[in-house]
Amino acid sequence: MKKLNLLESERIDEPLSRACLRELGLREETKKVIPHNTLLRSFGFAFQGVLYAVRTQRNMQIHLLIGVVVILAGLFFWITPAEWAGLLAVMALIYALEMINTVAEAIVDMVTEEYHPLAKVAKDVAAGAVLVAAIFAVGAGIAVFAPRLLHLLFNC
Repeated sequence: MKKLNLLESERIDEPLSRACLRELGLREETKKVIPHNTLLRSFGFAFQGVLYAVRTQRNMQIHLLIGVVVILAGLFFWITPAEWAGLLAVMALIYALEMINTVAEAIVDMVTEEYHPLAKVAKDVAAGAVLVAAIFAVGAGIAVFAPRLLHLLFNC
């Protein structure tokens, strides 16, 4: 309920204390130079969301690290443009689903503090979506890199 009260105070335009912001993993907003309701401002909010997920979500950090390894492997093996497109698409899917999972968890935590079976379903299904995409991403990685690795290791 504490988180709900903190977010409620944000919604009615009362500034949150620095301690509350730290607890939520947010940073204090500085004076806005960008006018309200602009496309640039919308992108700013979107980037804040991405940075929040990267800073606070361990699994997002793990996925990003794996993404760096995949990109380095792609550069090393000179994969084709079609293979790049496929790998980048599954990486983007994983990152987007991880952020949606974060949203689902935040909403559930915001509306309930006690255990509720539907809260568990919401969190588990969101996490399951990331897992399913990650499993298929591993399959895509194997399809792209296994032949090259076999050739490199066994000169087949």
